[in-house]
Amino acid sequence: MSNLRELYQQVILDHNKSPRNFRVMVDPDRSSEGHNPLCGDHLNLYVKLKDDRIEDIAFHGAGCAISKASASLMTDAVKGRTLQEAESLFGKFHDLVTSDVSSPPDTDGMGKLAVFSGVREFPVRVKCATLSWHTLLAALENSSQPVTTE
Repeated sequence: MSNLRELYQQVILDHNKSPRNFRVMVDPDRSSEGHNPLCGDHLNLYVKLKDDRIEDIAFHGAGCAISKASASLMTDAVKGRTLQEAESLFGKFHDLVTSDVSSPPDTDGMGKLAVFSGVREFPVRVKCATLSWHTLLAALENSSQPVTTE
């Protein structure tokens, strides 16, 4: 378990320091804004679609290391996927970070996202990890309402 914690810390720090897909996208097909008032995380998410696939995705904003790393890893994970695949991955990720800590986490098919299984040990940080995911769902649904973790 200590190896997983060390990997978790390394991945979080790497994606916080050098987030992938961190930019403002010009002319996105869909976008959404997300805010976590408890932690102060705030992001804008941009999606470019081609047919039923996420052709490009980007985010911009400020937040804690977990929030920024989650957004970075999420954008890498959903790029190139269909809308349905992205929504399914949201469900798997949400289950991963909210599952009971007394049972082993289900990390099958999660790739690097599996490092977030450690977040479930810190319930207050779950909102930080899931903010970008909820913001992605709002963008995919083309919702004009900002996402909040309140």
